[in-house]
Amino acid sequence: MNSKFLKYYAAITLFVLVAGSIIFYQLLPDIDYEALKKRFPAGNNWYAPNINELPPSPTNDLIRYGKLLIANTSFYLGPKGSVAQISNGLNCQNCHLEAGTRLYGSNFAQVASSYPKYRERSGRTESVEFRVNECMQRSMNGEPFDSLSTEMRAMVAYLKWVGKDIIKGTVPAGTGPQELSYLDRAANVNNGRNIYDAKCRTCHGGNGEGLPNVNYSGYVYPPLWGSNSFNVSAGMYRLSRLASFVKYNMPQNVKLPDLSDEEAWDVAAFINSQQRPQKFFNYDWPNLNSKPVDYPFGPYADSFPELQHKLGPFEPIKKARMIQKKPQ
Repeated sequence: MNSKFLKYYAAITLFVLVAGSIIFYQLLPDIDYEALKKRFPAGNNWYAPNINELPPSPTNDLIRYGKLLIANTSFYLGPKGSVAQISNGLNCQNCHLEAGTRLYGSNFAQVASSYPKYRERSGRTESVEFRVNECMQRSMNGEPFDSLSTEMRAMVAYLKWVGKDIIKGTVPAGTGPQELSYLDRAANVNNGRNIYDAKCRTCHGGNGEGLPNVNYSGYVYPPLWGSNSFNVSAGMYRLSRLASFVKYNMPQNVKLPDLSDEEAWDVAAFINSQQRPQKFFNYDWPNLNSKPVDYPFGPYADSFPELQHKLGPFEPIKKARMIQKKPQ
């Protein structure tokens, strides 16, 4: 290989790197950190570190790429993905709001301090990589990807960086879902339909189809049911998870919370009563006694019907389990 060719090759490589870096940084989603602090000002709330303060380095570039993958998953891994085509077109941040940094928005604060950890759903100790691929297969209704790939290493680097300041065993305010009290009745699907029409359809569509972006590489507002939404094995298919998320994060661009607890439960019931992809995992909940009261598929260790596990009321199920656990 002659020197002239080497110089030409080096020039082309430098151009690609510079152009790629420009595109890379332009795609990074902006977060208004001051607005975030004003929104939840009280107590010892957790706030995500500011990625804009990271100096250039290979390690920090990997973290930045991880954020891009979380914020623009469909661009890289969706049906028209530039890296692979292994997911349904949603972005991770459709559920993990603001790239997993929003308080009460299914954020990533506790990932670094708690993983690897044992989870009852899978009945095993899970690594961060395993957990990422679980989301890919469930919430993204897609396929797992190589745990040694650049994309997985970038995602894990970002997840660990976001939660780097959390002390193991602590749960600062805003880092986990704010659980709602159970209703003393079953969630009402018909009432939920009315709430959806009044509060949700403007963004998510009359048929829950969402709003695609201009080049159809992802969604401005994600579909809430149908073939491009999360499947029945996703965490959001549990009524308590979706109701809590809706209560503290939706509708967008209004003063929150906007819905009452009852409205959040009912609209969540309506959304989860609609058709969506069916995908099941034969290793889920090996210990029936550990199944959540609102897990919507049997078998169960109790005698309550599947419909009650899906819509409630959940308090009788909880009380029966507590009585069963008491020493005789």
